[in-house]
Amino acid sequence: MRDFHMPGRSVVHATNGAAATSHPFATLTALDVLRDGGNAVDAAIAACAVHCVVEPMMTGIGGDCFALLQKGGQGPVIGLNGSGRAPAGLTAETLLEQGLETIGLESVHSITVPGAVDAWCQILADHGTKGLDELLRPAIRYAEEGFAVLPRTAADWARNAPRLMADPNATALYLRDGQAPQAGDTWRSPELGATLTAIGEGGREAFYGGEVAADMVGYLSQLGGHHTLQDFADSVSDYVEPITSDYAGREVVEIPPNGQGIAVLILLNILKGFDLSAMDPMGADRLHLETEAARLAFAARNSFVADPAMADVPVDHLLADRFADDLRAQISMDRAMDALPAIPGPEHRDTIYLTVVDRDLNCISFINSLFYGFGSCIASPTTGVMFQNRGAGFRVEPGHPNCIAPGKRPLHTIIPGMALRDGECEVSFGVMGGAYQPVGHAHLLTNMWDYGMDVQEAIDCPRAFHLNGELTVERGVPDAVRRDLAARGHNVLEPEIPWGGAQAIVIDRARGTLAAGSDPRKDGCALGY
Repeated sequence: MRDFHMPGRSVVHATNGAAATSHPFATLTALDVLRDGGNAVDAAIAACAVHCVVEPMMTGIGGDCFALLQKGGQGPVIGLNGSGRAPAGLTAETLLEQGLETIGLESVHSITVPGAVDAWCQILADHGTKGLDELLRPAIRYAEEGFAVLPRTAADWARNAPRLMADPNATALYLRDGQAPQAGDTWRSPELGATLTAIGEGGREAFYGGEVAADMVGYLSQLGGHHTLQDFADSVSDYVEPITSDYAGREVVEIPPNGQGIAVLILLNILKGFDLSAMDPMGADRLHLETEAARLAFAARNSFVADPAMADVPVDHLLADRFADDLRAQISMDRAMDALPAIPGPEHRDTIYLTVVDRDLNCISFINSLFYGFGSCIASPTTGVMFQNRGAGFRVEPGHPNCIAPGKRPLHTIIPGMALRDGECEVSFGVMGGAYQPVGHAHLLTNMWDYGMDVQEAIDCPRAFHLNGELTVERGVPDAVRRDLAARGHNVLEPEIPWGGAQAIVIDRARGTLAAGSDPRKDGCALGY
């Protein structure tokens, strides 16, 4: 329970509905939709569209989307994979002939066809109650009339300003006189507002065809991309069967590969062989164990996870108890593993996650991303669309399951989460932060279930993450714990910015209430009514 002598946030308790996002304008939008009779799906789409305007470095209509949905708080969990695909004309051999053994973050080849808009339209048509035109109006208003830039948003914007200056369109659309806006400045994105208006009026076809698609494809072709109008027209999201594993009497639900949700389940399967509740939640034993288990889970992810339509991903093997037993046996509580390879790739932490539960207990866990800050930092000339760089997640390594191929989806880091008790949603949650997300999921859930933290305490709790041979720990981790971790062989450092950001809503069926929390590491909040 919160110590009211100390700075912090209270859990938001509500009876009719709740929303938790990383931006207050998005949370307010979601609540407005709920109070106007919309359901959780309606509210999530409206809130996400607002995010695309007010946090353009974190997400956008040029990115991808995943969602988990349980209707009425019971029954099957619906999974939606809205991740885009590589152009049909791009192969690994083409890149290797150009001397490219990796795909750079600002390369035109890192741009996969955006999947988000199709996913929004699909889930709204199948499970929403309001029209897209109505739900996009708040985002359009912010884009056209302007919004006040918030502190964390301003910091993230400024950090990415040098990258934006590499593309003339990105510079013109998202900088003013070469500078990012400061906290308290008013910012407008009329080009993006016009594109959102077109989508509201014409649906997915207004984005994947017509003038908008022609503008996007024309510029990508000019830069040497292999994207075609047909690639955009063929983009489609897919309903998928979620994958699950049991922990602490709950069923943890994740999106299957090509997402990295399977790494969450592998990590939890390893951890459930230990008595976490006997460890100090802020102690070296807990953080060391979580780190070592995560390193093993990521090694498995990097070896096997890919687009299952084009590679054999051994899901059953990876989730088997025996596999977890074999990994668990490699962990020493006294010493960090030496031989394990570091997690490859950049420190991609730029995503938005939101969750909404309505009065009928429709629960949606929803995530939308450009991958890196402002994605590829390549923007369409007249549409305001910033392209994701999700294709940087591919390997250029023929024979590897995650090697780039025509029409293939890359290994994807963004993962919505949900946890069921007796088949009913108990927690709808997510943790932003690129590669950190599986650790964030496990850290959040074990905080609640092994240590009895409420949802806000579980979100607030300091984090640590092993990346590229370094164990980066937030400032909230005590110095004595840092020294202990270093003595076990970890290269302990402090990250430039804190790890990720989380939102979660817990359904308390016994009392008929919702408990919502939102991460103080971001600008956002949780609200209910």
